[in-house]
Amino acid sequence: MSHTTRSIYQGRVLQLGIESLTLPNGENVELEIVHHPGGAAVVALDASERVCLLRQYRHASGGWLWELPAGKLEPDEKPQTTAKRELLEEAGVQAEQWQALGDIIMTPGFCDEVIHLFLARELIHVAAQPEAHEVIEIHWVPLDQALAQVYDGTLRDAKTMLGLTLAEKTIRQ
Repeated sequence: MSHTTRSIYQGRVLQLGIESLTLPNGENVELEIVHHPGGAAVVALDASERVCLLRQYRHASGGWLWELPAGKLEPDEKPQTTAKRELLEEAGVQAEQWQALGDIIMTPGFCDEVIHLFLARELIHVAAQPEAHEVIEIHWVPLDQALAQVYDGTLRDAKTMLGLTLAEKTIRQ
């Protein structure tokens, strides 16, 4: 399916374009599409089955939000490399064992962002190095408590909700 794209905006994190195309049903349309480089998120699980959750200030979502350590893929960066970098920067953690949990398409109606999810174990704590624009509190929460917060609505971030539930399934098989 061929299409043309007219760029509307190019920022640090995303690009907005108008794409003209013909849908599989033959309909010609113009769609507003947000292009995002993608990201990676990490379920860091320690030997006591506690998971690293960040309480992070997110202006776009109205304030404080509970999230897994995560971040944007840099150009030509592999998702696991992003996951390792973000876990170190945001949480001050390195991991010896890594397992891919899958990837998710965040908002397919208008955005091409894909987030790759990982489980990290055998953790080593070092100093966190958050970026200046990141306002973060690091918390270690029992996995069962974090999962309960997925179901009671305390945790609302999609990548965090899915990352935790996929990690639970993986470790309890």
